[in-house]
Amino acid sequence: MKNFISVHDVADIDSLVQKAIAYKADPMKDKALGENKRIGLLFLNPSLRTRLSTQIAAQNLGMEAIVFNMDKDGWKLEFEDGVVMDGTSVEHIKDAAPIMGAYFDILCIRTFPLLLNREDDYNEVLVRQLMKYSGIPIVSLESSTLHPLQSLTDVITISELFKEKRKPKVVLTWAPHIKPIPQCVANSFAQWMNAWGSVDLTITHPEGYELDSQFTDGATIEHDQQKALEDADFVYVKNWSSFTDYGKMLPDNEKWMLTLDKLKVSNDAKVMHCLPVRRNVELSDEVLDSANSLVNLQGANRVWAAQAVLSEILNGAN
Repeated sequence: MKNFISVHDVADIDSLVQKAIAYKADPMKDKALGENKRIGLLFLNPSLRTRLSTQIAAQNLGMEAIVFNMDKDGWKLEFEDGVVMDGTSVEHIKDAAPIMGAYFDILCIRTFPLLLNREDDYNEVLVRQLMKYSGIPIVSLESSTLHPLQSLTDVITISELFKEKRKPKVVLTWAPHIKPIPQCVANSFAQWMNAWGSVDLTITHPEGYELDSQFTDGATIEHDQQKALEDADFVYVKNWSSFTDYGKMLPDNEKWMLTLDKLKVSNDAKVMHCLPVRRNVELSDEVLDSANSLVNLQGANRVWAAQAVLSEILNGAN
């Protein structure tokens, strides 16, 4: 594995999942793999689980991890080629990326979309420029369109829990929110579930919240949430803003908040969310605090997802 930006960087999802589960059983078994190697974690946005889990994963592999908050401590970067830098941008990515490539063996980046221009966001300029100019492996800690480490974690969690000899029904359901939220997690979850092929995926949302078809092709789309929940084994709850009316929140849909009553038509479904979650807006207390909730297990599994990915990259570099 050279980079980890999306599911397309993974040759065998099941093999990567098994590697993560093996690390969960024995976190320090490859402690020497990353010895004398350094990983940079660059954050343009806040983070809790992603930041901590990736640091722990790197340390479990013997790497030195350095965290840099680019949005607070670094210069404002410019990405456009041929631009006259007489505005607010101080440093060009062409100059910054090679230096970071010299400092680190692996470079991780977390950034969110501005939700102003769909083409700009979906072109993933920052990630692609880092890949182009740094000269070292790049790991996405969430980008404008995808959150692959979270999605790998979700595959790990489902794999651990579902042991029946059939495909589980997995439902990705839209949830209310107080502000526009990127499509990253929803895009990524749909992409990974479809690529994995070991689940039957249904996506349910109000009309107007359709995701980019490049991520959802292969899934069943259902606008009736209650119908979508029928016989579900896992329900993934996530808000996202409109893709077609880009970055917009459409008329209120508070009725979409998941409750235990709605889950009665499911197969006693386990409920997933990437966190952080706005309680009693996206998800009710009664669901989050119930035996159906997997959010804490998902959060804990973030370490093993990151460790499996970093291990693959380190093995590829050795």
